[in-house]
Amino acid sequence: MTYAATAGIPQQPLAAAPGVLALQRALVWLAGASSAIVFIEPSPYELVTLTACVLFFATGLRMRLVFMPLIFALIVLNVGYSIGAIPFLDNSVIVNWIATSWYMAATVIFFAMVISEDTDARLDMLRRGLVVGAMIASIAAIAGYFHLVPGGYDLLTLYDRARGTFKDPNVLGAFLILPALFSLQSVVSDPLGKASRNAVAFGIMALAILLAFSRAAWGGLIITSAFMLALMVLTSRSQAQRSRIIVMASIAVILAVALVAVLLSFDSIAQMFKQRASFDQSYDEGRFGRFGRHILGAAMALDFPFGIGPLQFHNYFPEDTHNSYLNAFMSGGWISGVCYPALVFVSVIIGFRYVFVRVPWQRTYLAIFAAFLGTVGESFIIDTDHWRHFWMMLGTMWGMYAAAERYRATASVPISEEVASS
Repeated sequence: MTYAATAGIPQQPLAAAPGVLALQRALVWLAGASSAIVFIEPSPYELVTLTACVLFFATGLRMRLVFMPLIFALIVLNVGYSIGAIPFLDNSVIVNWIATSWYMAATVIFFAMVISEDTDARLDMLRRGLVVGAMIASIAAIAGYFHLVPGGYDLLTLYDRARGTFKDPNVLGAFLILPALFSLQSVVSDPLGKASRNAVAFGIMALAILLAFSRAAWGGLIITSAFMLALMVLTSRSQAQRSRIIVMASIAVILAVALVAVLLSFDSIAQMFKQRASFDQSYDEGRFGRFGRHILGAAMALDFPFGIGPLQFHNYFPEDTHNSYLNAFMSGGWISGVCYPALVFVSVIIGFRYVFVRVPWQRTYLAIFAAFLGTVGESFIIDTDHWRHFWMMLGTMWGMYAAAERYRATASVPISEEVASS
């Protein structure tokens, strides 16, 4: 059953045939699973989300008034990008970049609309799909790194780092964080059988993140896990739940440390780990290093109100921006440069408001919010503006905002009371 509601105003539920609901939920699962296979373009994710958009609109999908600010921000953001790209429209790579940006914006609205209805069931299917996709990507990455697949090393690794079904090891590591958080939630709160299966899944994903040798992913997994677990403790309904989360989290930390110690006994892994864990990387230091470019690029942005165009930063500096907020200024000028961080940080501020709202999907919300917040932080040191899972999380969060408002209005319980009771 789905609901026709706008801006938190409950209306009569809209009945849907069981077959239609099953199809819609299956499409959500498929979208989650396919998001892990993006080493080709167009990727399966693009094809699945496009198909899902058509079928969802054909079977019933409603726009909500609460999404108007989100739509406006996404349109303005991409208008800025499009204006900045005008001098380079004879370059097919730039045209593809702009088209991808508009398409990512469309997926945000799609996921927001989808998750705002039949929320609990669709979130569960999205979670399951993401975990399946993450397991495929993780196993591929591990198999490639350890030469378990003939010819797989060259295909599944890059610069001696595992990349699995992604083009870049950094993106693999970042993508795996959310599914890993889902598995970790099960480990610390579900019955023994389910928790054990998810412990294995979490271990496999954590190993793949380690072998991606992405410092941002390492730190992201640790910080987001700690943040999510802290929120789970704060929102738990009983002391027994809190105690179990703390105990199981402590055991997970001990096992993770033991796993890392075993892996570091291999010379090749230890050497790469030492190299990647260093904070004095050559491409980070100096006037034109990563952080030096951030300062120079920020000053440069003041002189180019319409930006220098997408993918042009490397023509002025040795490497790309490695900062999504700076990249918005560079690619789309002041329009996109102001709009992008406004969209992201407003979404984060709103997100904190719903942390303590008692909804059936609260546990899933905490994982997605923690992963999204981690990606927002990571965006200061890497370009995340075309990461499919980032836009998926953004749309999903706005869908949960709308659903929480509807749920609150239906239950007639103010958010302030929910926070107080927690």
